[in-house]
Amino acid sequence: MTATTQSQGWRTLVAPAIAALVAFGILVGLGTWQLQRKIWKDGLIAQIESRSHGEPGAILPESAWGAWKAADDEFRRVRVSGTFLNEFETPVYGLAPAMRGAPAQGYYLMVPLRLSDGAVVMVNRGFVPTELRDPATRPGSRPQGETAVTGLVRAPEERNAFTPADDPAKNTWFARDPASIAAARGLGRVAPFYVEADATPNPGGWPKGGQSRLELPNNHLQYAFTWFGIALTLIGVFVAFARRRLKGSDT
Repeated sequence: MTATTQSQGWRTLVAPAIAALVAFGILVGLGTWQLQRKIWKDGLIAQIESRSHGEPGAILPESAWGAWKAADDEFRRVRVSGTFLNEFETPVYGLAPAMRGAPAQGYYLMVPLRLSDGAVVMVNRGFVPTELRDPATRPGSRPQGETAVTGLVRAPEERNAFTPADDPAKNTWFARDPASIAAARGLGRVAPFYVEADATPNPGGWPKGGQSRLELPNNHLQYAFTWFGIALTLIGVFVAFARRRLKGSDT
């Protein structure tokens, strides 16, 4: 093989090598991102474990609501007392895990709880199937007078490009967002979080509280190994390809 032929053989590898290098960088980046996600998920799981058990505490006072951050307070177990404003019950469309088969379709009942100082904390009382959306169709009665609620502090539900727009005029809602609900109802001061009621049975069995899923999947390490494994495989494939290409240029 002459020097010219050898040089030509190497030149034919430039474009494939660049493509392989770009793909390798992307694969390593994806693996690294999964490791970062694992660190974040480990922290979130530890946060949930440390906050969601034990004796319930008080919610943050209204004076601290302006500085509230989900990272500092979400999933904390609390107890709050007040009077439910049942006339402003707001059914928010959602899915709940079913005992068997597909998730159940229905509504989460967001109900304002008026505190003794006049401020409002929104409470997710729990889930009802579609056929029980109307309070008149539900067995039992809604709580009246001073009521204590135990549950978890939750951040407002985030919207995305696939979240339909709410229609307050038709009482049609798609996000558990206390501020939006309070504004539509003219409720005035409202906490920037809501309380998700625990699984304590309600009269008649509905709604069913305690719907937060505290066991989070954490498969990011497996995903990282998969991306890194593909990256190593890519190196092997390119080396084999380069050898065949250079060997072909010898003839």
